[in-house]
Amino acid sequence: MSYQALARKWRPRNFQQIVGQAHVVRALTNALDKDRLHHAFLFAGTRGVGKTTIARILAKCLNCEQGVSSVPCGECSACTEIDEGRYMDLIEVDAASRSKVEETRELMDNVQFAPSRGRYKVYLIDEVHM
Repeated sequence: MSYQALARKWRPRNFQQIVGQAHVVRALTNALDKDRLHHAFLFAGTRGVGKTTIARILAKCLNCEQGVSSVPCGECSACTEIDEGRYMDLIEVDAASRSKVEETRELMDNVQFAPSRGRYKVYLIDEVHM
């Protein structure tokens, strides 16, 4: 049995489980339900408010095999792989440790390719302010 921090173990898996970000959840669920999504989202705030969690849930909503909706099934291969952190079309980048120009160029070169399995390729660039 591997150790897992409580914050990761009990991380919300869908928008209904998120506490304290009602305005953000409402805006994203409305955008998903009305099919009026922007091409990029910027989540800003202090540490620990759920920016990465909301971004992962949004990635699940976009790539769920049941179709794009504000309620991901949580059971298909896309949803489970995103929860486990091994989904090919969700690219998570820690900008604090990848600050070299060449690494950024590699990321930009990768953007031009279509998603390999999912409907959308999602880039989650964490700690981009560093």
